[in-house]
Amino acid sequence: MSSACEQLTEVASAGVSPALRAVDCVANEMASAAFGRLFGAEGAMAPVLTILLTLYIAFFAISLLTGRSSLGISALTPRMLTLGLVLTFATSWIAYQGVVWNLAVGGPDWIASQLMGAKGSATQIFGDRIDVVFNAIAEASQNAGQGGGEAAQAATEGAAPAKVAAASGGAAGLFSPDSVMWMGALMLLLGTVGVLLTARIALAILLALGPIFVVMALFGGTRGLTAGWLRGVVLTATTPLFVVLGGGITLELLVPIVSALVQGAQLGEIDGRAAMALFVVAAVHLALMGMVLKVAGTLVSGWQVFGLARSETSRGGRDNVAPPAQAMAASGQVQPFVPAATASRTPAVSAASAAAMTAASVSEQGAAASTGDRRTVITQVSGGGIEPLGASQSSRARGIGSRFRASNDVASKNHMGRAAAKETFK
Repeated sequence: MSSACEQLTEVASAGVSPALRAVDCVANEMASAAFGRLFGAEGAMAPVLTILLTLYIAFFAISLLTGRSSLGISALTPRMLTLGLVLTFATSWIAYQGVVWNLAVGGPDWIASQLMGAKGSATQIFGDRIDVVFNAIAEASQNAGQGGGEAAQAATEGAAPAKVAAASGGAAGLFSPDSVMWMGALMLLLGTVGVLLTARIALAILLALGPIFVVMALFGGTRGLTAGWLRGVVLTATTPLFVVLGGGITLELLVPIVSALVQGAQLGEIDGRAAMALFVVAAVHLALMGMVLKVAGTLVSGWQVFGLARSETSRGGRDNVAPPAQAMAASGQVQPFVPAATASRTPAVSAASAAAMTAASVSEQGAAASTGDRRTVITQVSGGGIEPLGASQSSRARGIGSRFRASNDVASKNHMGRAAAKETFK
């Protein structure tokens, strides 16, 4: 650790703002050291990076030999961009710090500064304001303690027992104004400083492991890990932004409450209403921070991360949707339905069917002449064959004449059906 970080660490317990400065300094040095140990000149992962790059080029060459890829701009451009970005951010700490670190740490702070109209770091200014609030609360508690000590001293000198009991009862108890005030202060501390420090430390760990996940973007099977890492970085980077903006509103609400606590403490006791108001505002701010974390997680989970990994919902939706050409082909084809029993029989069209088809064709021709559209109507009539006489069926008339007459009837009916069908289709 450098001497500058050691000095900041020594004074980190002095307040919120010094603690944030110390965490930022230590996190930057830890990320730099981890980057050098992983992919530096003598890093442990340098041979692994060489092997992975060799495999990446070998897989691309195999895809060219097998015909799965081609030497074109559409195929080479994304591969060259991926290879260049991985080599840049995995082998150069200057590029990694200048782009990834500054965007993740400095970007949300700059946005908060612009929204709040602050000159300088909005996070450091927010920490200074929290220090002022807690100093005022500590001063109020100290003044109230001195008032309680004077009351106890008066009791020892022979003051009234009722006054002594009131002084001792106000100083003790879980729900006394002093205890409620300190519980509210602790909740406010957890909702502001606790969330800020937790987000900063988690962001530092993710950025220290960043080069490993950057290298995983080379292959399609591991790009999901890179996408998840980017989501985690965005989540931990935007959390301080919401904390600073929400905490600024909360501190504005606490200004008159803290003033009432200080004025009451100067008179020797803490105002119970002001202490309860402090507790309620701190509880609301703590609930707000929980809601902020949930909202930030929801926003990040819906991010597609520049197409590195598609969600399962989109995959399922694309798989379930049929191509337009196939859908049109499926809707346009009409499969004929011919029963097996009547496959070898001659179809016959009745006179009513022929008349209906003729009327429909005439109406459609008139509509086509008026509108200029052409339609094709496919009409199918099945089951029109005449069942032959079975061997078990007995005829009333026996003899050669009867059989000849029945066969002539069947032939004449078939002939009429064919003639009607020809006239209809004409």
